[in-house]
Amino acid sequence: MTLNQLKYVSTVAVSSSISEAAEALFITQPSLTASIHALEKEFGITIFYRTNKGITLTPEGEEFLGYARQILEETKFMEERYKGLNVGKRKFSVSTQHYSFAVEAFVDLLKSYDNDEYEFHFRETQTYSIIEDVAQMRSEIGILYINPFNKTIITRALKEHELKFTSLFKAEPHVFISKKNPLAAKDSLTLKDLEPYPRLSYEQGEHNSFYYSEELQSSLPHSKDIVVTDRATLFNLVIGFNGYTICSGVINSELNSAEIISRPLKINDHMDIGYITHKKLKPSRLAEKYIESLKVRSLGKCSL
Repeated sequence: MTLNQLKYVSTVAVSSSISEAAEALFITQPSLTASIHALEKEFGITIFYRTNKGITLTPEGEEFLGYARQILEETKFMEERYKGLNVGKRKFSVSTQHYSFAVEAFVDLLKSYDNDEYEFHFRETQTYSIIEDVAQMRSEIGILYINPFNKTIITRALKEHELKFTSLFKAEPHVFISKKNPLAAKDSLTLKDLEPYPRLSYEQGEHNSFYYSEELQSSLPHSKDIVVTDRATLFNLVIGFNGYTICSGVINSELNSAEIISRPLKINDHMDIGYITHKKLKPSRLAEKYIESLKVRSLGKCSL
C-alpha cells in the first residue's frame, strides 16, 4: 500500500469515473486501474463496483475509503508541520437540510481557516441524500432532524449505513410566514388557521416519503401544496404568495429575508435537530471545528 494508491481510491470515489480520475491524477487509465486492482488484491477486498454506468463503492470500499481519507488528511498536516510544505487545497464537505444555523457555522469555519487554498462544499440537499453522502464519505457531517413520526425509519437508515446521530437541540413546531400574511397578527397558530394558505415543502426526489420530509406534519392532507428544491424559492413564495412552511422556527434575517417571521404552531410534536457522522471514522480537524461551531450556533435556539 502506498499513499498514491490511497489518493487514487479517493479520487475515483469522488469522480465515479476511472477516465475522469485518471485525467485529474495525470496518469493513464490502465495504470490507475492496475494500481487499484493491486490494492484490492493486497487487502483481499473489492473497493469498487464496475458497471456500464460507472464506478461505485462497495460496502467494504466505503469503509476502506474512510480510513484512506483519514491517513491522507493526517499526512497533509504532518507535511505542513514538519516540512513546511504547501500541500494544496484542503477539502471539507457538509450535507444538510435547510437550516440557517448550519450556514452560520459554515461561515465561522471559513473565517477561521487561514490557508490560501481550500475546497469546501456546503450541500443543502434531500434528506436521504444527506444520509448517503455521509455513508459514502462525500460529506463528513450531515445535519437533519428526528421526531416521533420519522424516528423509526430514520434510525433504521442510520443503522444500516453505520451512522451516528448526535443531538444539538430540540425545537418546538413553528410556521414561517410573511410579515404581510393575515396570520402574522396572531401570537400562535393552529393547523386550522393554515388551511386556506398554500403549504410549501422541499422536494425529496426518489425518496419522497413522508418520513424523509423536512417539514413537520407532512403526512396530513392539504388542498394547496407547492414543492420546491431551494431555500430562495421557498421564501419568495412565502412572501409573494402568502405560503407557509412548518419548521423549527430558527431563522436568520441576515441570511434569509427580513420579511419572513415565525409563529409557534399548537401541535404535540417536536424536532430533535442534530448531526450525523460515520461510526467508523474519526472526524477530521476541520470537521471537529465545524461541529464546535454548530454547538455554539445552536445555543439558545428553540428547546422543549
